[in-house]
Amino acid sequence: MNKGRLEAFSDGVFAIIITIMVLELKVPAGNSLKSLQPMLPIFLSYLISFIYVGIYWNNHHHTMQATKSVNGNILWANMHLLFWLSLIPFATAWMGQNHFAQFPVTLYGIILIINAFAYTILTVQLIKHHGKDSVLAKAIGDDKKGKISILCYTLSIASSWINTNISIGFFVLVACIWFIPDKRIEKQILK
Repeated sequence: MNKGRLEAFSDGVFAIIITIMVLELKVPAGNSLKSLQPMLPIFLSYLISFIYVGIYWNNHHHTMQATKSVNGNILWANMHLLFWLSLIPFATAWMGQNHFAQFPVTLYGIILIINAFAYTILTVQLIKHHGKDSVLAKAIGDDKKGKISILCYTLSIASSWINTNISIGFFVLVACIWFIPDKRIEKQILK
């Protein structure tokens, strides 16, 4: 099957996720800088999530560039990923509105780790479809960045029971690891 519809649908879902998140940013009642202060946790959670959604969109785009075709398993794996990504706005709003309280931060970490597993499932299905010698398989390799991310998410969930600032630190660390576009796929495509 042609991959074009999968890409178009996914891009639309990514755009909707970002739109939902920005709509959660309410205009403050006052007209001074001080009236923005209570919104700082909401804006910070939005910023972290915007970066995460951007990272997933960027990596999804690169992954699809290394993909020639898709099958039913890939379509469902992609839908699975999009489902979990679509929960980011909810967790973002809950975390920001509750000033990074324990349960919202824990849930946010759980959603991020499930997203990481869902993305892994998608790449496994793509590699299975295209073969172990495919461009994508060579680019992904042993996926150290993915494994480090899952470890950091696990630590963020555990540390949320101790200090949510540590959890936020892990979220930021993973975002920093992935913020620079992953060149593994680009290098393989250009060979």
